[in-house]
Amino acid sequence: MKDLLGREEAVTVDKALALLLEQPMHPPPTECTGIDNAYGRVLSADVVSPEDLPGFKRSTMDGYAVNSKDTFGASDGMPAYLTLVGEVHMGETPGFALQRGEAAVIPTGGMLPEGADAVVMYEHTNTAGADIVEVMKAVAPNENVILPGEDIRKGEVILRAGQRLRPQDVGALAGLGILEVEVFRRPVVAIVSTGDEVVRPEQPVSAGQVRDINSYNLAGLILRSGGIPLRKGIIPDHLDRLRATVSECAKEAQMVLISGGSSVGTRDYTARVIEELGPPGILFHGVSIRPGKPLIGGMGKGIPLFGLPGHPAAVSVCFDTFIEPVLKRLSGEQAAGDRLPPHRTVRALFGRNVASSTGREDHVRVALEFRDDGVWARPILGKSGLIRTLVEADGIVVIPMNKNGLYEGETVEVMLFSG
Repeated sequence: MKDLLGREEAVTVDKALALLLEQPMHPPPTECTGIDNAYGRVLSADVVSPEDLPGFKRSTMDGYAVNSKDTFGASDGMPAYLTLVGEVHMGETPGFALQRGEAAVIPTGGMLPEGADAVVMYEHTNTAGADIVEVMKAVAPNENVILPGEDIRKGEVILRAGQRLRPQDVGALAGLGILEVEVFRRPVVAIVSTGDEVVRPEQPVSAGQVRDINSYNLAGLILRSGGIPLRKGIIPDHLDRLRATVSECAKEAQMVLISGGSSVGTRDYTARVIEELGPPGILFHGVSIRPGKPLIGGMGKGIPLFGLPGHPAAVSVCFDTFIEPVLKRLSGEQAAGDRLPPHRTVRALFGRNVASSTGREDHVRVALEFRDDGVWARPILGKSGLIRTLVEADGIVVIPMNKNGLYEGETVEVMLFSG
């Protein structure tokens, strides 16, 4: 099988991705942002805890604060009797200390009074008068208690540079009183739509014309991946116009996506423009993947450039497989071993027999169906030019290069589309 440059073998998905990720890519400059706007941003510096969390001994249960020694040996048949001397209120330091043989009412999250080292749950107690508590189960020291610094210790690195902040990460920052963090600026990704047949969505279409789907799809995918989309409009099949637009994009953005014009037709100028922009130029043109075989990947002026097929399904597959990993690298994002995090996946049973050609990686759109016998992945079959196959799908099932297809009922991993 030859690729679109006439070479003897098509570039595999792994090889194409390796060619892209081995290129030198510098993360954007850094900036300081408040935690209100920190979700989804990538840290450019480690975050160190300024304090212990929690800063005091706190209860994990509703019950009674006690000295654990006073409960040793307690049971249903031989309970321990303690004197109730007070109540702990949320958000307040107890104004009393416990002596041996005493207990205090305490809510979940309340601060243990001095002299207490454990909490007995209400379920294991009875009241034996106005100020007597009957304890029917012993507790160990620190049982039902979170100790100072048990969650996070002062000076501990809690979040590392290269980590994309999740909601729980931002919550941890708030809990520690950290109001600002250093992050990388979001990379700008320019989107260029090409083709004499492509018109803006608000325009009526004539015979032979199509509205611009891809730039809007790409803008959403870029936002989802932490970038800033810069839509540059629709460029007709004109070499000089495309050359000038891409050259302008290279000055404004950290990545350029050219939608359409990636095949080998006589009026497809994308490959030529990328090659002219500067070394190393085109890294590959044509990948053993379906949909998306005509994809172009290259580097010029120090930024990644992609020539995408015109079909919407192929655009989405190429973005998820090739562009998103590069975009995350440009964002400064790292993971263990410098491997980027995978898509969320779910195991399912495949919905029908689907054949595939060896030597090519097939990405099959699927819809999830919840049946009595489990979760099924129903293939959404159709040509890659049909936007419906994306709209109806919940995710992708990949058929590897060395596999002839999938059987109905076979267990598969579904890579879910992100919301």
